[in-house]
Amino acid sequence: MTLRVVGIDPGLTRCGLAVVDVEPNRKVTLVDVSVAGTPPGTPLDRRLLTIAEAIDAWLERHRPDVLAIERVFSAVSVTTVIGTAQASGVVITAAARRGIPVAMHTPTEVKAAVTGSGQANKNSVGKMVAKICRLDSPPKPADAADAVALAIAHAWRGAAVGSNASASAGRVGSTQLTTAQQAWIAAEASAKRRGTGR
Repeated sequence: MTLRVVGIDPGLTRCGLAVVDVEPNRKVTLVDVSVAGTPPGTPLDRRLLTIAEAIDAWLERHRPDVLAIERVFSAVSVTTVIGTAQASGVVITAAARRGIPVAMHTPTEVKAAVTGSGQANKNSVGKMVAKICRLDSPPKPADAADAVALAIAHAWRGAAVGSNASASAGRVGSTQLTTAQQAWIAAEASAKRRGTGR
């Protein structure tokens, strides 16, 4: 049975959107890919509404079996993390309203699933996405290619981790935890022990 996965690379300025169909033999067909976004100077409420409307339309049009989204994690820019987390919340809520399971994957997991290396750069990810989906060139911009990679990674690698039980829905391939997933579980457990987990 073919699995339809929506991949979302969340962001306020550029939110990558992708839909892939994955067959039991792991063959991937790109159904649709796009980017929704808002100008940085736009008030936050309008930015979130624009993203919400784009996600609602995307989910209505494609009716996926599962939605895969990048797990928000960054030690570099708090401002970037906050915007990404806000966009992620809008996406996850849209899926929840429709009863669509949500899976969260780290960038390392996605890179490893698609390229074989968790340290791959965006160019390598884009090239592999094009090869896997039998495209002449990678989807542009990079946020679109990242969304496709997220969808492929979920279908190929299986369940996400942590308390997100619904993430196990819709997968093709291994159900074993990756090294990155194990590290994430350990980090969440450590944060909870320190009293900072939510």
